[in-house]
Amino acid sequence: MDRRVFLGAVATGLALARPAAGQPQAKVARIGFLYFGSRQSALDSGRYPMFVQGMRELGYVEGTNLVIEARFADGKPENLPALAAELVRLKVDVIVATSTPSYRALQHATTTIPVVITLTFDPVGDGFAASLARPGGNMTGLAISAADLGPKLLELLKAAVPKLSRVSVLLQPGNPAHPQRVIRIMSAAQKAGMQVCWPRPGRQGRSRANSP
Repeated sequence: MDRRVFLGAVATGLALARPAAGQPQAKVARIGFLYFGSRQSALDSGRYPMFVQGMRELGYVEGTNLVIEARFADGKPENLPALAAELVRLKVDVIVATSTPSYRALQHATTTIPVVITLTFDPVGDGFAASLARPGGNMTGLAISAADLGPKLLELLKAAVPKLSRVSVLLQPGNPAHPQRVIRIMSAAQKAGMQVCWPRPGRQGRSRANSP
């Protein structure tokens, strides 16, 4: 993760939450922090300390002009909706979140409070943005373009193994964005003269080649 880009996303979220010019400015920023794992894992990984330090670099210091409302789901997706709703009730200025389940919970909890996504592979496919050029809505943050990742990996495989003619793709069942990603990979494979196979849910031991 590019720290400078992430801090820019947080700053953007705070800017969106501030009153328009000419209106009274809040003296204390109130930021929600929704973390999928435990508090201890956030500390051990350094993510929470780095977040606090990053806010300090932006000029926000806890105890002076910053209040952080941190909530941790302990790795349990079922805890996220209540935590997201709690942050919304607290009327925080912006919410920083980690993991797709957290983004999804916040998507259902609020359409007005700015949400900073720490990282996502396909914000459009996951429904967090209308498009990369014009995301719309209340979510901003960092994204790795999954649309180009699959075809690029295929290109690298072909370069490493010139005689490669058949590849398999492993997917996470239930992810609604994956079928579209496979279609992109298949399109690139056909242009390179290769076949792509991927397991179909419910059909153990069978796969489809160059067809979703």
